[in-house]
Amino acid sequence: MRLRGRKGIRESLEEQQDLVILEPGQYKGKWQQLFGNDRPIHVEFGMGKGRFISQMSYRNPEINYIGFDMYDELVRRAAEKSRLAWSDTEVDTPPNIKLALANIEQIENVFEPGEIERIYLNFSDPWPKAKHARRRLTHPRFLDKYRQLLNSKGQIHFKTDSETLFEFSLNSFADSGLQMTNISLNLHREGINEEHVMTEYEHKFMGKGMNIHRVEVLIGKDALEEYEKIRLEKYGKS
Repeated sequence: MRLRGRKGIRESLEEQQDLVILEPGQYKGKWQQLFGNDRPIHVEFGMGKGRFISQMSYRNPEINYIGFDMYDELVRRAAEKSRLAWSDTEVDTPPNIKLALANIEQIENVFEPGEIERIYLNFSDPWPKAKHARRRLTHPRFLDKYRQLLNSKGQIHFKTDSETLFEFSLNSFADSGLQMTNISLNLHREGINEEHVMTEYEHKFMGKGMNIHRVEVLIGKDALEEYEKIRLEKYGKS
């Protein structure tokens, strides 16, 4: 993927140390210290232009958010969107969001085990060729990393427009022994689901009448116990 950015983009990012993290590895095990509180940390791997992560931070001030991407220009655009999302408030810098420049391949160098509560994977590159399957962010080799990084409440929330990637991902989750719930083959079947913040890609695909596929994957012990409790109550087996 080639992404053409503005001149001076790196300088722009360096001037936004209140929001942008260019060397996230230095905060491994120290993210809550950076945020200045012990609130849960939710991350988005491959945040694109940042609409999702910026809107989530504004809607949920009780959660700390970190958006990751490997392209300078996308981090810059995400910074703009984050500030815009909070522009109606009196704060100069969004208090609960950081935007980090990083390659997910080495994400274990950025977080300590159990440091994250939730991972969002939104419209990840489907890598359609079979020989590139290992690059898909739902491949078992990535799932192994996520399992180490997520805490006892840990979950993965995955959305895609690609039917092929969704099928691959469901099989990958199942083969890894992970519990799935809230599976949808058409998230917005009855119109836009306002409960879900939409990404830029999601808006684009919805405009073309494409189905959005979504699933939640439960990783942590507490998350699994809560799911089992709800399941038993739902089916009257408590």
